Amino acid sequence: MENLLSVPIKNDIYYIGTNDRETPLFEGMWPLPNGVCYNSYLIKGEKNIIVDLVRANTTTDYVNKIKEIIGDEKIDYIIINHMEPDHSSSIGVILEIYPDAKLITNKKAVLLLDAYYEVEDNIIEVKEGETLKLGDREFTFYMTPMVHWPESMVTYEEKTKTLFSQDIFGGFGTLDGAIFDDQVEYNSHYLEETTRYFINIVGKYANQALKALTKLSDLDIELICPVHGPVWRDNPSKIIDIYTSLAKQETIDGCVIIYGSMYGNTKVMAEAVARGLAEGGLGNIKLRDITKTSFSYLLSDIWRYKGIILGSCSYDNNLFPPMDYLLTEISHQRMKNNYWGIFGSYSWSGGALKNLKKYMEDGKYDVLDTQLEIKGAATKEELEELIEFGKEMAAKILNK
Repeated sequence: MENLLSVPIKNDIYYIGTNDRETPLFEGMWPLPNGVCYNSYLIKGEKNIIVDLVRANTTTDYVNKIKEIIGDEKIDYIIINHMEPDHSSSIGVILEIYPDAKLITNKKAVLLLDAYYEVEDNIIEVKEGETLKLGDREFTFYMTPMVHWPESMVTYEEKTKTLFSQDIFGGFGTLDGAIFDDQVEYNSHYLEETTRYFINIVGKYANQALKALTKLSDLDIELICPVHGPVWRDNPSKIIDIYTSLAKQETIDGCVIIYGSMYGNTKVMAEAVARGLAEGGLGNIKLRDITKTSFSYLLSDIWRYKGIILGSCSYDNNLFPPMDYLLTEISHQRMKNNYWGIFGSYSWSGGALKNLKKYMEDGKYDVLDTQLEIKGAATKEELEELIEFGKEMAAKILNK
């Protein structure tokens, strides 16, 4: 029978993932303007094996894809690499249809299976480096703790040299007809969403991600099947290089200015700083209004740009609240390879610059000595100082 819903990948491995175009926020926080896919895979053979599941809100399409491949046959095994509900919450529906399926996962995931779904039976527990022969296939399991949950692991299938990588190598965005890296315009369509996904979801665990990448570096990988984003069959080394660069927080020569302004005065100051960056020879400049830009994108910019300039108005002798929250999120992300600049504004009493200074000192950030604080609207002379401040940052970024 011709496959209309599922997609053959290689040697009886099928793509049976689903697209979610309805959920507005991933994990209730991160915007999904292009949706998200939940990738799952079915291996047909002496034993029928599912690797990773999908979110419960997409199970109708999911079950149809499974039945298209195996008809009335049973599912023998389900390999669960990661227990986050976007990859496990369909388990109730699947076990109702295939009650004899054995679940293969690790010790930490077993506890979560019970906690989330009260599933305690038919579980095969695997350990680091263990290999299982399931029918005519052999699978080896590698633990990747905190990438990005403590029970996370990956599965390697020897016959096809396939790595089922769970959240590693994933990205936001639905798969719109094409599922393979050689079928999509990756750099224009998925690269930014992969970057944002890594920084929002995995970034704070970058060191653990590097350890996982190092652990997997000796495997002979011809195919990468992640749980989000395209399947990598043509050039798997590309996504490995992208993730390695992100995990190392390799910054680009550019600067993002993030400002918080109530009545426009701080915005004018930020514009002057941006002018100085440009006059200083920097071509890659972003200006972000913190009240209009999701923290998802702000954190992504901060991770990738060499220069970060934060400008905040004062609010009740303190920071503008959205800026205060951003600093908390930056602390979680453990930024390390940036140059920082700060400026503040106030009306009757300060607070913004004082708190920005304290944050920089406490975090031992590499911050410019020039730190401007302006009362009310900036004068012509103060705007010139802000332009010079921008030039100073540009020179530091460009090593002039």
